[in-house]
Amino acid sequence: MIDQLGMIGVSWRSGGSDTLASFTLDRERAGEALREFARRNALNELAYLGTCNRVELLFARSASTPSADLRPQAYELLSGLVPGPGEAERRLKAWHGEGAAEHLFLVAAGLDSACLGESEIVGQVRNCHALSRELGLCGPALDLAFAAAEDIAARVRATTALASGRVSLAELAVDMLRERHARTGGTVALVGVSPMTERAALALHSSNVPMLVVNRTMANAARLAQQYGAACQSLTEFLVAPPPVTAVLCATGAPGVVLDQAALEHLLAADTRGEAPLIIDMAVPPDACPEACARLGFTRIGMDEITARAESNRRARLAEAAQAREYVDLALAELHERYAEKLYGPLLGTLQQRYQRTAREGVKRLLKKELRGLGQTEREAIETWSEVLARRFAHIPCLGLRGLMQNGPEGALDAFIGGLEPEFADELRAALKRGGRGIAA
Repeated sequence: MIDQLGMIGVSWRSGGSDTLASFTLDRERAGEALREFARRNALNELAYLGTCNRVELLFARSASTPSADLRPQAYELLSGLVPGPGEAERRLKAWHGEGAAEHLFLVAAGLDSACLGESEIVGQVRNCHALSRELGLCGPALDLAFAAAEDIAARVRATTALASGRVSLAELAVDMLRERHARTGGTVALVGVSPMTERAALALHSSNVPMLVVNRTMANAARLAQQYGAACQSLTEFLVAPPPVTAVLCATGAPGVVLDQAALEHLLAADTRGEAPLIIDMAVPPDACPEACARLGFTRIGMDEITARAESNRRARLAEAAQAREYVDLALAELHERYAEKLYGPLLGTLQQRYQRTAREGVKRLLKKELRGLGQTEREAIETWSEVLARRFAHIPCLGLRGLMQNGPEGALDAFIGGLEPEFADELRAALKRGGRGIAA
């Protein structure tokens, strides 16, 4: 049920990129850490969303989950530190039940992003879903929530103008790269093959800006470089022997600094224009050491500056956001129905089958005794009529049960089942158990 959903996290609003970096899981240890967190807190399902705008956990709790508020446990998982009294509650936000689903929908639709309507986030949400499945931590509750989130994101993009203009953080970065190239010429280095750099490569290619793709894995660098007619270089070689470049866009996802002071000094030594390359750092934690950039005279534009630019563009699209928000409200109502159908579908099916079986048994007795002289055609017509009538009779309590299960009151369903004959009540309880397997504890 939707009441089992929970979401905990921190966004760009709560202290900028430094705060996000302190709560970002190391990719190499993320899988093991998430499995252990789910086991220790008796979570049926768990997903981790880490982007340049946010770090959040989405989960489905069970009856054995030890606490109503898991922020202290989440703080320790994400930061590696034990929080002081009240620290986790101050620094992490939490959403429960419908609120968690609503927040996921707002995130996927780009309504909670620094760049209102940003286009990258839906792909990041999709990757989050895929990772949860890969780790064996995804089940019916999160599957339905993620599917609904992707649906609402697609609907918002297709039917509103929210995605018009500069709605991608990568596009904002490309604008700055174009400005630098227009003034100085030269090659732009894209460090790391990621959705950010791939989107930037497409935009730069359309502007005929020369590019150098740099990546730890050369095969990935070569693939992206070949796609856009760019040069490529391994990260190891670039750090010690870079060619002259006018700007560097970093987005590697590495757990620590990639461009340290030594690498930056090599970039300066390779410069032929008398001006340090522009560094645009879209990584969280940062790829380019901020202190070293300042010491050596590099202009470094990090995520805090980029999100500030995005915020300035936000007001122009607020009118479109109102329409998108209505779609989120509709999606929440639909999600309630999806959960109810998933959980209670077998019960309703069993109820309908019972009506039909009762009708068949009654018609069989009728044809055997009072109407045994009827021909085959008449007998088949009566059997068909009884099946249709049974479905119609079953439809009425099924409609009522759907409304009862979605809207309450609490305990009324158990009271309904308890008032039936024992054999039928056991059938419905078994059907309810089948529907709740994987959703309800």
